[in-house]
Amino acid sequence: MEAKKVAVVGGGLGGLTAAALMARGGCAVTLYERSKHLGGRAQTSDVEGFRFNLGPHALYRAGAAMRVLGRLGVKPQGGIPGQSGAAYALRAGRLHTLPRGPVSLMTTDVLSLPGKLEMARLLASLPRIDPDTLAHVSLREWLNTRLSRDDVRAVIATLARVATYCGDLDALSAQVAVTQLQLALEANVLYLDDGWAALVSSVEAVARDAGVTLELSAKVDGVVIESGQVQGLRMGDGTVRAADAVVLAGSPGDVSRLLPEDTVLAREAAESTPVKAATLELGLSRLPRPEALFALGIDGPWYVSVHSAVAKLGPEGGAMVHVMKYLATPDTEATEAELEAVMDVLQPGWRAHLVARRFRPSLVVSHRIPTAKSGGLAGRPPSEVPHVRGLYRVGDWVGDEGMLVDASFASAESVERALLRHRHEEPRLAVGA
Repeated sequence: MEAKKVAVVGGGLGGLTAAALMARGGCAVTLYERSKHLGGRAQTSDVEGFRFNLGPHALYRAGAAMRVLGRLGVKPQGGIPGQSGAAYALRAGRLHTLPRGPVSLMTTDVLSLPGKLEMARLLASLPRIDPDTLAHVSLREWLNTRLSRDDVRAVIATLARVATYCGDLDALSAQVAVTQLQLALEANVLYLDDGWAALVSSVEAVARDAGVTLELSAKVDGVVIESGQVQGLRMGDGTVRAADAVVLAGSPGDVSRLLPEDTVLAREAAESTPVKAATLELGLSRLPRPEALFALGIDGPWYVSVHSAVAKLGPEGGAMVHVMKYLATPDTEATEAELEAVMDVLQPGWRAHLVARRFRPSLVVSHRIPTAKSGGLAGRPPSEVPHVRGLYRVGDWVGDEGMLVDASFASAESVERALLRHRHEEPRLAVGA
C-alpha cells in the first residue's frame, strides 16, 4: 500500500509526537514549523548557565505523556519533588507547614483539628472517586458540597490550582481537578534535567529516525480543501504542498486562521478561554534558606518551587527558582513586585544572590479551560475534525483525555489511531446479483 502523505503544522511536543507516531506507522510525514526552533512552549533558554523553561513545567509520572513517551522509547530524566526539604503554606504573609502527608497534616496550623479530620477523610477517599461523574460540576460547587469547612476548602483549592494551573474555580470542571489530584497522589511529577528542551530533542530524534521530514522557518498560509476533503497546504510563497491528511498542532486561533471561512472552527476558537499565569524565573548563586524549597498560597494563588533541588538546571550550588501567580481570568493582572514579595517570604535576602531573572506577566499555560458548562474533558473539540475529511488537530485543548501536556500527547495518539485506521481501511466491493 502506498504511504499516506501527512502534513503536520506546528513543531511543539504535540506536533512532533504526532509526526513520530504516524511515521512509525508507515505514513510519509512532513512537519512544518514557522519558527527556527522546535518545541513551542517547551523551549528552554540558557541564561548565565541556568536552564530557563517558559514557566514552571512538570511531567505527571502517571499521565498520558509518560505512556506515549514509553511507546516512543523516550525515558525523561529528572527528579521527583517533595522527597526532601521543607514545603510551606503561605497565608497572610507568613509561612506554615503545608499539609502533604500524615505527619504534616497533623502538625500544620492552617487547619483546625476538625479540618484535619475532614481533609484526611477526603484524601483517603480521593482515589475511589469517579471523576467522570463530576464533568458538569464546577470545582467551586464540588468543594462547597463535598466539604463542610472553609479551611479545608481553601487547602484543597490550593492543591487543585497547582495540579491544573487553573485559578478559575467557578469555570473549571471538578472532573479535571479530581483527575489531576489522583495522578499527583498516584505517582507525583517529574522535573526534567536540562529543562524541557531535552524532552523536545529526544522526541525530535525519534521523529527523524522514523523518517519525518522537518522543515523549519516554514510559513503555512492555509489548508487547501476541495469538496470537504483536505488536499494539502498553501505555503507562504503561494505554492501548494499536496497531502492526504493535515494535522494542525497549534492553538484554537491558529487552527481557525488556517481555515478562515470555517465558521465551526471560528466558533471553537471564540469559545476557548485560555489558562494563564504570571511567572518569575530566578537564577540564584545560592539559596539564602537551603531547606525552603516549596510554597503554595492558601489565601492567594501563589506558587514557588526550587526546581533545581531535584533536577539539573543550573551551575553547581546555584538555584533555579520558579515563582508563579495563577491568573483567575485571562485579563487578570499581575505585577513583578507581587511575585517578588512572595519570594521575599520564602527566601528573604534572595536579591543578594541574583544572577539571572525573567518575568512574564501573562503566559499561556493551556489554550482552553475544560469547563463544567461544556462538560469537562468530553466538551473539548475532538482530534478528528468531523466536517472536513483528512483534517486533524493536536494540542492541550483537544480530546477527552489529559490536562496540560498530557492532553497534547493523548491527542497525538488519538490522531495516530484515526489516521492509521483510515489508511488500512480497504474499499468495500459491491456484491452483484
